[in-house]
This record gives sequence, C-alpha cells and structure tokens, in this order.
Amino acid sequence: MLANSQTLPITLSPELDFDQNAASAFGESLNNHYTQATPFPHIVIDNFLQEDVIASIRSDFPVEPTNNEMIYERGYKGQLKRQISPNECTPYLKSVFNTFNSAPMLQFLEKLTGIQGLIPDPYFSGGGLHETKSGGFLGVHSDFRLNKKLNVERRLNVIIYLTENWQEQYGGNLELWDVGMKTCLKKILPVYNRCVIFNTDKDSNHGHPEPLTTPQDITRRSIALYYYTASAQAIDPSQRNKTHYKPRPKDRWSVKYYVNKLFKKKV
Repeated sequence: MLANSQTLPITLSPELDFDQNAASAFGESLNNHYTQATPFPHIVIDNFLQEDVIASIRSDFPVEPTNNEMIYERGYKGQLKRQISPNECTPYLKSVFNTFNSAPMLQFLEKLTGIQGLIPDPYFSGGGLHETKSGGFLGVHSDFRLNKKLNVERRLNVIIYLTENWQEQYGGNLELWDVGMKTCLKKILPVYNRCVIFNTDKDSNHGHPEPLTTPQDITRRSIALYYYTASAQAIDPSQRNKTHYKPRPKDRWSVKYYVNKLFKKKV
C-alpha cells in the first residue's frame, strides 16, 4: 500500500512550536490525494510527526490506569480496548493535545480536506489515547455524527499510530469498507508514526475487526482526534449520536454476533 511520507511542522524548541503557514501549505499540497481517494475521502501519511515529538508522546503514554478511562469489553463493539482522556495525562501530553486542537492544526486539516470552519473538541469525547491488547478488536462501524455536549456535527477523524516495530503478522489493519458492507476496499497497517485522516459520515465504514495476534507485552496504541463543524441551521435532534456498528458478510452468518447484539439490547 502506498502512503505519503511528509512531516507535520510541529517542533520541540524546547517547547512545542507549530508553524501555521507551513501547516496550511502542507495540507494544501495533499488536497487532491485526499479528495480523490476511495471508498471515501481519506489519506495515509507516514512519518507524520517529527521523530523527537512522537518519541516524547510514546514515552509519556500512561501505562498505569488513569482516572475515568474507559475499558471496552463489548465484543464486536470493542474488545480488550482502553480509551484514555488526555485531560487525565501528564502536563506534556496535555500540551500535545492542546496543540492538536490549535489553529495551525485546523488550518492544516481545512486545506487538506476542503472542509471549512473546523472545530476541535476540548473534552476529547470518544477520542484521546487508545490502546488495544492482544486478542482485541473493533468491529466495522460508522461513527457518531452529533457531539451532544457541543451541539456540533462530526466531520473528520485523525488517527496517529504509536507502537514501534509493528509487524504485519500482528494484524490490526484499519479496514475501509464499501457503502453496502460487502467488500473491504483498503487495509492500512498501524505502523509507527503513520497517520490516517478521513471524512466522517454515515457511510465511512471502518474498523479493525480481526483480533490482534501480538505478543502479550505489545499493544496497539494510537492517538484519536475528532473534528466538527457548526451549522447555520439548528441541528436535527434525530441526528445519530451513537456509533453504528455494521456486520461484515461473514458476521452475518455468525450466530455469536447476533446473540451478543441481542444481549446488549436487553442490558
């Protein structure tokens, strides 16, 4: 799989510094790649962060449990997965995520995607740091569309992978599926310092549905960032504010999948 290999202009000097003009130019240079991608607008960028920046993030990744983190043990809806709020992390990690919510990052994303008026989420609802253990997975889904706390519409996902020396035999590919959930059209291996950015809409079907085959001491770690836009009109309250999980063809024949789904409804 071909990927772009360019670096976001964030530097340690010794504090984080983010060049807005360079960020805008970087995004604009990749706009055609992004908008013309299938099955929905997306891009894969290798070596996304400068080496000292991502190394610092990796070294500060919280090993011990943090306050209010979420643990997913929900089968197809997420298994052996941990979601950590940046607001419960070290001051350095807080500053990194504030940088991801800053004007230069928004300028980069707007030029890249052509979506204007992007809004970050200071609460990192559903986002932050993610970690999945051996045997864990996340079913194919399209994401929630409405951030109820901010009353804004979700438009973009940004994922940055943090596990060094990821091997192909570990699995963990991010899969992009067609609208009808009949075919996986792209698989993206979660290698270190690879960034995947994609539009979030009702047909942006994605996940890593195959259980990880990593050694027990290796986990699939990533940064997950979500961006939104406001609307000139009142947002329809019926807009979906929950993630919509979708079975693959082989899941449709799985009794276990539907038993788990029925059980979750009753709970």
